[in-house]
Amino acid sequence: MKIVKEQMLMDYLLQNYNRTKAKNLLKYKEVQVNGKIITQYDYDLKIGDHITISKSVPSSLPFDIIYEDHECIVINKPSGLLSERTAKESKRTAYMMVKNYVNKKHEQLYLVHRLDQDTSGVLMFVKDKKLYEYLTHHWNACVTTRSYYAVVEGKMNGSGTIDNYLAESRGQEVYITKKGGQRAITHYQTIVSSQKCSLVHVLLDTGRKNQIRVHMASLHHPIMGDKKYGARSNALKRLALHADTFSFIHPFTHKEMTFTTDIPESFEKVVKKH
Repeated sequence: MKIVKEQMLMDYLLQNYNRTKAKNLLKYKEVQVNGKIITQYDYDLKIGDHITISKSVPSSLPFDIIYEDHECIVINKPSGLLSERTAKESKRTAYMMVKNYVNKKHEQLYLVHRLDQDTSGVLMFVKDKKLYEYLTHHWNACVTTRSYYAVVEGKMNGSGTIDNYLAESRGQEVYITKKGGQRAITHYQTIVSSQKCSLVHVLLDTGRKNQIRVHMASLHHPIMGDKKYGARSNALKRLALHADTFSFIHPFTHKEMTFTTDIPESFEKVVKKH
């Protein structure tokens, strides 16, 4: 594409991509200006410059691809979409949509972790069988960061750590227990709060089912929209939980790979509004 107006590179990218995708295009060196890779968001484009984007988001997928190479593909999963098939739904899942996409390139796909259906954010799939098998057996040793944004009910202040044990009932409800169960550790930091709700950032040491949801509810601050664990409000018409960062140490290159998404604008707006 030939530039016809002087502007910053980020301003140009935002004409065609959302902010998360634009930042990742730069981060993963997918933008070239006059044949040179550019990663600076404030790079000044001149009239006549030629800009090339090496990867684009497939229009057939209803979500952004954050990153893709020959070994893995990372998406920004929307709220309401299953990560994988269930007894009731086998086709409309993130896994099947991405699988159909990579199958066109004759590649395999493996699911290595999950997000709850109503949680949005970073979700990684693996294409390489050896990488999949290694991560499956050494997941906790490889994963370095799993963080989330959440809007919780009530005025919340400060920060803290929740460290206890979780178990699951026959009705598939997760609860805190003193006997048995799996250890679950959650760190939280309040970002901003109002009288009715608060925006918090959460960092996980463990990744148990419904962990953040149960832990926030245990503080009497259930996540907005989480009726299952006691929420009374649903101003966003969704579960207000978003996975913003996922990092792991690649077992073969020994380099840390980090994938991020922006906080949903609706999260910040609802706190200001209330």
